[in-house]
Amino acid sequence: MTLLEDLKFRGLVNQVTDEEGLKSLMDKESVKLYCGFDPTGDSLHIGHLLTILTLRRFQLHGHKPYPLVGGATGLIGDPSGKKAERTLNEQNVVEGFSDKIKGQLQRFLDFEGEEGATLVNNYDWIGSMSVIDFLRDVGKYFGLNYMLAKESVESRISSGISFTEFSYQILQSYDFYRLNKEEGVKLQIGGSDQWGNITAGLELIRRMSGAEENDRPDAYGFTIPLVTKADGSKFGKTEGGAIWLDPEKTSPYEFYQFLLNTDDKDVIKFLKFFTFLSKEEIDELETELQERAHERLAHRRLAEELTRFVHSDKALQQAQRISEALFGGGDLKSLTGDEVLQGFKDVPSYEVQEADKGLVDLLVESGISPSKRQAREDIKNGAVYINGDRCQELDKVMSESDKIDEKFTIIRRGKKKFFLIKY
Repeated sequence: MTLLEDLKFRGLVNQVTDEEGLKSLMDKESVKLYCGFDPTGDSLHIGHLLTILTLRRFQLHGHKPYPLVGGATGLIGDPSGKKAERTLNEQNVVEGFSDKIKGQLQRFLDFEGEEGATLVNNYDWIGSMSVIDFLRDVGKYFGLNYMLAKESVESRISSGISFTEFSYQILQSYDFYRLNKEEGVKLQIGGSDQWGNITAGLELIRRMSGAEENDRPDAYGFTIPLVTKADGSKFGKTEGGAIWLDPEKTSPYEFYQFLLNTDDKDVIKFLKFFTFLSKEEIDELETELQERAHERLAHRRLAEELTRFVHSDKALQQAQRISEALFGGGDLKSLTGDEVLQGFKDVPSYEVQEADKGLVDLLVESGISPSKRQAREDIKNGAVYINGDRCQELDKVMSESDKIDEKFTIIRRGKKKFFLIKY
């Protein structure tokens, strides 16, 4: 299966400026391609992963990626897909974000060897450009009507768009021209919301090279679909916010559980999008989903493949241990303190000052039981569990043996109400 055939099987081909031309180019040479990532935060999220993985797919087929960190464009803000003006960050903040995103990109792409990725930052060529140079050397190639017709601009005309964001497409276009001229980059990829910016870059390459109106530049644009769920909602968002690639912002356990809970209607599509499993493996998982949906084999495979890729095999095993302890009848006492923090991040917690405290008092003070009478009744009826073990001792006093990693005790009341006691 060729790369384009594989991308089509996975549903990753949204728009291509000249598919036959691109196919011919990829058949005869190693193509240099780029995708931009603006540092609008200190971490990329799971929505960015599709473009990163697409760069990786090109790389595995012998092509050379140029991941671009938008140190300059991140200071401006891309209006694409936005209903209102972005809040502009200070330069030192954007520089900090840029460094963190560089580190993340270096985890996911191979930077060694002949097809090793080359990391670039557009601040290196835009940051030193004067206003006069920008307007005379680049801006003169953009007609106002052409810019106004772009969807990212047109959709904002009624609600308002500043000249700052209006000029974003010129800066991104110049990135493509610069990389094409200096590095021989012939392909830009991005999400479907970037189509207008990508085609503007191709037009700039044509004009600045002095080509005729109907001539095609020796460069191509390629977009992949924006990821949405079966219900039409945006992929990667939860009640707690975005699913980040930084383990400090979204723990490997949360990442794993997010994927494990994928809707049945989406899981095969996401296996195609986000994993390197072959067509045969995915087809087999689709058959198993249709015949034995309750076993959730496809969901587990999706969660395993992606958690391993983003975080590591060790982090995957940790996420699986936490999941087993919480939902599979595993031993809570076998968890480490770090695993307890990951698994019980969002449950109610209570901090204990005294070393030894009676269980009845602890249940009341922490808000687990509303009164001492109710606490005694809960214990007597077997509704209270300490680190997974049922406790029916009314005179129980908490001790060192009840602590996990000398830091925590997990108390469960009833079937599903967990509480975390911190020491």
